[in-house]
Amino acid sequence: MTRVIPVRQRMLEEAWGSLEGPAAAVGRVRWTGPDGLLPSRLRVAALAEAAVAAAGLAAGELAAARGGGPPPEVVVDAEAVATAFASVDLVRLDGVELGSWAPLSRFWRAADGWVRTHANYPHHERRLLDALGVSADAPDPAAEVGRAIAARPADDTAEAVTARGGLAVAVRSPEAWAAHPQGAAVAALPLLTLRRSSADASAPAPAPVPLPPCPPGPLLPAAGLRVLDLTRVIAGPVATRTLALLGADVLRVDSPRLPEIPAQHLDTGLGKRSTLLDLGDPADRARFEELLAAADVVVTGYRPGALDRFGLDAASLHARRPSLVVASLCAWSTRGPWRERRAFDSLVQAACGIADLERKPDGTPGALPVQALDHATGYLLAAAVLRAVTRRAAEGGGWTAELSLAQTAAWLLRQPLAPTAPEVPRRALTSPAHTADRPTPLGLLHHALPPLHLTGTPRDWSRPPGPHGADRPEWL
Repeated sequence: MTRVIPVRQRMLEEAWGSLEGPAAAVGRVRWTGPDGLLPSRLRVAALAEAAVAAAGLAAGELAAARGGGPPPEVVVDAEAVATAFASVDLVRLDGVELGSWAPLSRFWRAADGWVRTHANYPHHERRLLDALGVSADAPDPAAEVGRAIAARPADDTAEAVTARGGLAVAVRSPEAWAAHPQGAAVAALPLLTLRRSSADASAPAPAPVPLPPCPPGPLLPAAGLRVLDLTRVIAGPVATRTLALLGADVLRVDSPRLPEIPAQHLDTGLGKRSTLLDLGDPADRARFEELLAAADVVVTGYRPGALDRFGLDAASLHARRPSLVVASLCAWSTRGPWRERRAFDSLVQAACGIADLERKPDGTPGALPVQALDHATGYLLAAAVLRAVTRRAAEGGGWTAELSLAQTAAWLLRQPLAPTAPEVPRRALTSPAHTADRPTPLGLLHHALPPLHLTGTPRDWSRPPGPHGADRPEWL
């Protein structure tokens, strides 16, 4: 008789296999909680739970490598995971809801289909309006945008907005995405890559980097690791927030010229510190290089090539620090004609066929119940970093991990469809048992608790988020 393997178990096996983890480790995961918390035609709950489980397995493996005894059990609770994946919607400061979506971030009907735009950041809103010839001072900018988009084909709008540095994509079916050059490029890629790398192939690989035992007290597999966090928005910050939960000293570095959305900072800044450095300024660049010289891990979340002028591509980083772990994520992957384009979770969903599969009864394109591509990619990125640190201790070398939202979307789309899902209010997807309130320098913060549950690990972050960019650019 053929054994039926649940989708989440199979997805975990695929993710863990991509990380080259020992196959027997997946038996350490215990699944709990009800089904149906993230209703969708696609296997969103399985995606979410498998990604969190992979991060848990990698954390347990690192703990064991540091003399913490056998790897601990990983408990994946469906309610905790669903709540964590909706975390940005749950943020409250002194009881006030902090929205993260702007009025111009939505679906629009085009002459031949639909367009999805993203304008949550002010500079992206300006570029969108400029590309469509709409004045920001118009009495009703949204109405003007709607008329401009309705008058032309979807792809024409997307290309015009992209050319101005804005964010828009045409909504495609899965079949149309498969036929698109970028969709074909992504389809040829694995879920993620994790490899040992060297700036000089002819030189011997750097020696193993020994790990001291875990400190006494709560189980903190990443304690002592210094993580330079060059990420923004959700996916990358979720990864580094996870590393901070596990004990890493995470310092997020942003440009003073880029704005931050308050809800996202409060949500993903838990456990971390935040500083501002202008890498174009000689003094700030020198300080950044000092931080880099003492870092164990660098995590980047910008478009491929965006940081190359600062020598922050993986090859240049390994040339300076041969034993460094470099983990990067982007939207569309490092292959294909769109590899250098900007995008966010909502745009990838629209372009790759997810929005088409999630259409509402009236034909309007839909969306996943949470920003699952962002969150799942974040937990997979954390898993890749933890695996790299463990393997560096045993095998030596520098390590490189590469992930993208589009590759995570392709992974989700490869799974069998679920029965048609009922409409469920977003607030009904989460559980108050997996949220908490804590004082911060900014006020009383209500937030989702971490979904990563290993025997002995903390159930909350060690520090609250402070004001964005207010910390000193130094390691603890």
